[in-house]
Amino acid sequence: MGRPFDLVVRNGLLADGTGGALRDADVAVQGGRIVRVGRFDGLGREEFDAKGMLITPGFVDIHTHYDGQATWDTRMQPSSWHGVTTVVMGNCGVGFAPCRRDDHARLIRLMEGVEDIPFPVLADGLPWTWESYPDYLDNLEGRHFDVDIGSQLPHAALRVYVMGERGANREPATPEDIAAMSELAERAMNAGALGFTTSRTLNHRTSDGQPTPTLTAAEDELTGIALGAPA
Repeated sequence: MGRPFDLVVRNGLLADGTGGALRDADVAVQGGRIVRVGRFDGLGREEFDAKGMLITPGFVDIHTHYDGQATWDTRMQPSSWHGVTTVVMGNCGVGFAPCRRDDHARLIRLMEGVEDIPFPVLADGLPWTWESYPDYLDNLEGRHFDVDIGSQLPHAALRVYVMGERGANREPATPEDIAAMSELAERAMNAGALGFTTSRTLNHRTSDGQPTPTLTAAEDELTGIALGAPA
């Protein structure tokens, strides 16, 4: 008998994600896709005995902060250690694109304060081969990862990019500022951003204690950006 499948996982207890009862099943993979589930003929070039184990769909972690790690690492650990096959980053309005050269340290301090990722790790690891958000996605597109990655446009980076020091100091956005942010949000969505994130919590501060730039962003700013970033 030939081996028509790349991988067959056998004898596991299948949780297929539909909410139905667990059942004994084998799963065959060919060309990176699941092609058979249940009991079937045919061997795999690689076989794995999952007796006593669960077989599940890959988990999607919708709230991660791999924005920096994804630019220098191929493994999104620890998520990929635990059955996660898709991660979404750019959450809480923090991230590293768009960003001007003079604001590199500012965005690193914000990520350090929000997520406790040490400044030296980010400063040494980030290659900063981009300025715009589409360029950041192009950087990721040229890399290879152990999971699928989705990214969202972070409000803090966008606000500082457009407004500079005024944005970092949480000054109100002018109509011109809002129009510029809206245009950049539209470009980000067209480039492949999954969405737009912000933060209005006092818990999100830079490592030197400053509130996140988006803390007091007014309704007209948020609405204006949303019009450029339709669902």
